[in-house]
Amino acid sequence: MKSFYKSSSCFWPVSAALFALALNPALAQNNPQSAAQRPLIPLLKADDIMPLCTRTLTALRQQVSATDQEPAAHAKDTKTVLAKWNALQIAIEDLQGPVDILNNVSPDAKVRSATEACLIALNTFSTELLQNEHQYARFKAIQPVEPIEQKLRQDILYSFEDAGVSLPPAKRARLKEILEKLETLSQEFARNIRDNTQKVTFTPAEMQGLPAAYMARVRPDEQGNYQLGFDYPDYKPFMESADNSEARRRYQMAFENHGTPANLNVLKQAMDLRHEMAGLFALPSYADLVLRRRMAKSPQAVYSFLSEVQGAVTQLEIKEIAELRAFKAETLTTPLAQTTLERWDLDYWQQKLKHARYDLDQEALRNYFPTDAAVPWILGVSSTLYGVTFKRMEVPVWDPEVQYYDVIDNKTKSRIAGIYLDLYPRPGKYGHAAAWGTRGVSTLAHRTPISVLVTNFDRHGLNSDELETLVHEFGHVLHGVLSHTAYVSQAGTSVELDFVEAPSQMYEEWARRKESLVLLSSYCKTPCPTVDDALVQKMTAAHNYGRGIRYARQLLYASYDMRIHNDQAATEQPLAIWQKMEGTTPLGYVTGTEFPGQFGHLMGGYAAGYYGYMWSEVLALDMLSRYNGKLMNPEVGQFYRATILSHGSEKSGAGMVRTFLGREPNSKAFFAEISGQRLQ
Repeated sequence: MKSFYKSSSCFWPVSAALFALALNPALAQNNPQSAAQRPLIPLLKADDIMPLCTRTLTALRQQVSATDQEPAAHAKDTKTVLAKWNALQIAIEDLQGPVDILNNVSPDAKVRSATEACLIALNTFSTELLQNEHQYARFKAIQPVEPIEQKLRQDILYSFEDAGVSLPPAKRARLKEILEKLETLSQEFARNIRDNTQKVTFTPAEMQGLPAAYMARVRPDEQGNYQLGFDYPDYKPFMESADNSEARRRYQMAFENHGTPANLNVLKQAMDLRHEMAGLFALPSYADLVLRRRMAKSPQAVYSFLSEVQGAVTQLEIKEIAELRAFKAETLTTPLAQTTLERWDLDYWQQKLKHARYDLDQEALRNYFPTDAAVPWILGVSSTLYGVTFKRMEVPVWDPEVQYYDVIDNKTKSRIAGIYLDLYPRPGKYGHAAAWGTRGVSTLAHRTPISVLVTNFDRHGLNSDELETLVHEFGHVLHGVLSHTAYVSQAGTSVELDFVEAPSQMYEEWARRKESLVLLSSYCKTPCPTVDDALVQKMTAAHNYGRGIRYARQLLYASYDMRIHNDQAATEQPLAIWQKMEGTTPLGYVTGTEFPGQFGHLMGGYAAGYYGYMWSEVLALDMLSRYNGKLMNPEVGQFYRATILSHGSEKSGAGMVRTFLGREPNSKAFFAEISGQRLQ
């Protein structure tokens, strides 16, 4: 399952200077000193977080109250209204940004706990703000002329309306309660996964088949057994390489259940609250409620799209599973009729088949892609394409392994952004891979952005899947730090949810092509092998194999997400729905697994939106055509930066893609990809 972008309604501590800017937007437009200072994520202490949160929210409420009392004439001036809103959003973001990222990466459990409470309080303030009729009236009264400001006004009005500002008082109050409860549940769901310290015990015999580098990294306990947790550097290689099928079964069971049973109850509460929320708007389902603001516009459009995907991948999935089963029987010299393929067999036998058929060993690829070379490599590739330089700087960080870089524009020679890289696993840290847009850009306020890349990589090297993950997530980072918008609300990845993955999905191609991969060896600290044509051909063939299985699983995730947010959602339990839906797949439901309890997307902003991964990929694969097979062409890269990355959500996703391509986008490349017809 692809990791995801953590969209930030994210926000940092509000200084007196920032409040001066918030209260007087004119200062923000004429404050060169704010541009010269390097903003950094503050390393907040646990005991300071709630007092800071309380003081900041009190000041923000006073600011909103003061604006509510302004003369009506002030509320009709477009520039004034939008500038003050921008300053307010900056002040909010300056608190929420660091609180949100520290909630997910701080090594201190007390900090993580304190940030939860602050995030819940921030959510309450946000709902109050968006239910404020005086603030809503200010945006109803203005009539922007410029297209960017017209879109900003419309998006802001949608935000107010989606928060219930136009509902009757009783419904508005109930919606506020629901939104506050959903934020609490989201924090609880993530904590139940993040703070799970359970280990699964394996004997030395059960570790047979694992690479030497893996065995050198993990250490036996006093009894000679191995205790493995749920970090991806432990779990993924084990499922791909451990010869013992029963050991893989136990590990997969534990992994899929490591947020449950508590999270099944959390998810059910969220489903019911979302369904009730839709009813407050007289809509039949939560999917109807949220999709009206996205590219898809309606559940019917999503169902139609998913039906097309199903038609393209179903037979390919069946064919690939049959091939794996036959390969397993041949390898083990067992009769085909007596050979079964279980879900915990998939990764293992796919890797075995790829090794046999394409002579590709994923573990051997770690020699080609050392982690300490892969990271500067993607920085170098991005520098060439987008005309920027990443300059390593020593700054205070929450863990000694975290890296920080200034982003310098090559034309202006000025610092335009900052990025943090938190690459390796540790206890209590967010366990997947994602990017946080912690601070958005605003040229109006001379404000530079910051994004944070969070992964859990093997320190020694990456396989091709992990390299692809690095490039994908760094695509999100670039979307944040290369945006150049006047208003912070339109910064970075504030685009439609079913477009937000497209830039990152397109960037994955750079992890698979020779012209970019061949550059990686030059970043190795000690000599490492160079990618050649033969290896790229093997990697391409191996990547292409299993597309039916891979996209069928994505289809299941997206369909399940839509199912638990449709008009029948309130009548069933999430696990029962999953059991039924997974039960119809070729490998069936694995008895005892409770996957929905660790499906973080459902509580992390992708509810009724997981389809967006494939919807975005339609655009991502189509946008590749603009490069005409020359991925390292800086002219196209700069044009892409100017037409897509720099605009944030100033324009619609579809509109930006049309500009970049010079034509209407189409889905030909996507359906060729998922049906196995794409050759390279």
